[in-house]
Amino acid sequence: MIGNDGGHRLKIILFMICTTLLLAPLTALHAAPPSAPTLADVSYGPSPDQLMDVYVPTNGAGPFPVLIWYGGVWVAAKHVPDLNHFLPEQIAVIGVETRTLNDGMADKVAAPVSYLMNDACRVVQFVRMNAAKWNLDPKRIAVGGSSQGALPALYVGCAGDRADPKSSDPVERLSTLITCVAAHRCQPSIDPKRIHDWDPAVEWGAPALGCSFKESLKRRDELLPMIQKWSPDHLLHKGAAPIYFENNWGLTQPAAVKEMDYKVHSPVFALGFQKLAQQAGVECYAKFPDHPTNGYKDVWDFLVQELKSPGRP
Repeated sequence: MIGNDGGHRLKIILFMICTTLLLAPLTALHAAPPSAPTLADVSYGPSPDQLMDVYVPTNGAGPFPVLIWYGGVWVAAKHVPDLNHFLPEQIAVIGVETRTLNDGMADKVAAPVSYLMNDACRVVQFVRMNAAKWNLDPKRIAVGGSSQGALPALYVGCAGDRADPKSSDPVERLSTLITCVAAHRCQPSIDPKRIHDWDPAVEWGAPALGCSFKESLKRRDELLPMIQKWSPDHLLHKGAAPIYFENNWGLTQPAAVKEMDYKVHSPVFALGFQKLAQQAGVECYAKFPDHPTNGYKDVWDFLVQELKSPGRP
């Protein structure tokens, strides 16, 4: 996968296996939806992995605010949070499957992470294009994800408006600006140096930049333009959407939690990102045990309040 180096291939395969195992605790978060989607496997692009499921509330007149929730980064998948947080509040939910880092590697693109980041933006534009048809509010769209799925959500919230008014594709002409971002127990950067600054024991993100984590750390200066283009922490700017991080573990590893599972889902990442956000003038919250947030009891409350607030776009 990387310069025909079998050792690098093995490291990435083992990393993917470990990541899959670490996602096991998310089954409670992504509980089986109570009913079938209103619209299933809607295609928003030419790839067979560019799919979405749309859940529209059955009560209320609409148009309904929307939560877009991203799925797998290594293995294509759709996820949705517990719909009971949103459908009774008359908020629609969309579970999104994007192309993956592995797809980018297979196609030999310079930055494999560009596939899922571009897809994440296109979904927002596609939902806006179809909002009237689906009885959705195009002005009230939030994005979010858990663990790996939070990375594309943070990118959308931090990258600024990706609309291209001159594009021949009508989808690409629409705005990618959103109301807010939800990041649940996540890793918010693909910058290897910043990840090590936050926790030197964690190696995460391969092959986002087309190589292993260790190689990306060694070649960081060379890869910096790519990092600055695609890593959410480097794109923070005044005017970016409000962001809410939530971690289910505190700053001390619980005895029953495996070390690597804890480290890659530790709140140190949320606190590190929050500091950068505050320096950039971006509204950012970080919740974990013994660290509450003023005004919001949790990430789900944040999403509902923000999407239903008359003061938010």
